[in-house]
Amino acid sequence: MSKRDFYEILGIDRGASEADVKKAYRKLAIKYHPDKNPDDSSAESRFKEAAEAYEVLSDQNKRAKYDRFGHAGVGGAAGGGAGMNMDDIFSQFGDIFGGGFGDAFGGGSRGPRRTKGSNLRIKVQLTLEEIAEGVTKKVKVFRLVQAEGVEYDTCNTCGGTGQVRRVTNTILGQMQTASTCPACGGLGKGVKSKPKDADEHGLRREESVVDIEIPAGVEDGMQLNLRGKGNAAPAGGIPGDMHVQIRELDHDQFTRNGRNLHLDHHLSFVDATLGAGVEIPLLSGKAKIKVEPGTQGGKIVRLKGKGMPSVDSYGRGDLLVNLNVWTPQELTAEERATLESWREAPNFQPSPDPREKGFFDRVRDMFS
Repeated sequence: MSKRDFYEILGIDRGASEADVKKAYRKLAIKYHPDKNPDDSSAESRFKEAAEAYEVLSDQNKRAKYDRFGHAGVGGAAGGGAGMNMDDIFSQFGDIFGGGFGDAFGGGSRGPRRTKGSNLRIKVQLTLEEIAEGVTKKVKVFRLVQAEGVEYDTCNTCGGTGQVRRVTNTILGQMQTASTCPACGGLGKGVKSKPKDADEHGLRREESVVDIEIPAGVEDGMQLNLRGKGNAAPAGGIPGDMHVQIRELDHDQFTRNGRNLHLDHHLSFVDATLGAGVEIPLLSGKAKIKVEPGTQGGKIVRLKGKGMPSVDSYGRGDLLVNLNVWTPQELTAEERATLESWREAPNFQPSPDPREKGFFDRVRDMFS
């Protein structure tokens, strides 16, 4: 299932301000909140979908990547807000609704918080061929997982609430404040017993293989975000994310510039003079181009749609073939004599067409 546009989900245009983004999200969050729509799976899906859209569009960095690369730029290809859970979503509400959002629907405090595990960062090297088609890479990573046999007990400091409350006397009377429990970090519980290979949080390091789906058209330096593929969190908290940075390997024939590919192809002096049909390699397969008689070195032939795909699925770039005329470096006596006889021939004297593009114009065309 394809993913809906985040701006469409929130009902705003691409030029919407931060205040507009927040306002639109608040409206949808109230409308589709689970407490207002019990046992309504479609409302919960909309609730998560809106939260995911807000998470991206409220962050300037993520929004810029989304505007440029679409969903691939911010990670994930699943639809319907499938990458988020309720803990992710409710963690946003301190900024949007203040501390009393749960009370507005009779939910009250949501109790001890679930911490989120730390994120992992890895690099994945890809060939141009893999980028052109999209690929699933199997990558070995070491990450923290919940150890088997860990037992937890209730935190003595907060009594399992995850918060400590203090009452202070002021000139306006008594004021009560709540803060995260310093003993358990807001979990409401601590490790009672654990196996020897687990750390103080009940986690252990383990090697695992992760399948990473790389969409076609990604570019060097782009980062994909895989939700929930990072380190585990203590006490069954929310797993962290995995940030995958793309590294594009150099190709022995093609040079990439955005969606366009560039290829140097050398012609013999005879083919450039008399014309010929020339076979050109593609990333997948081959193509044949026609070299017109009298072709000059440096001419660029553009093959439409033979370049790289767009990561946003907006078509493909072109392949720009730079034709270079190869000058023989060694000649037989007979060949040298033949060429000498043509040295002063009128047809062999340079006579450039003033309408032909110069070197700098051709370079500009190559990178346009």
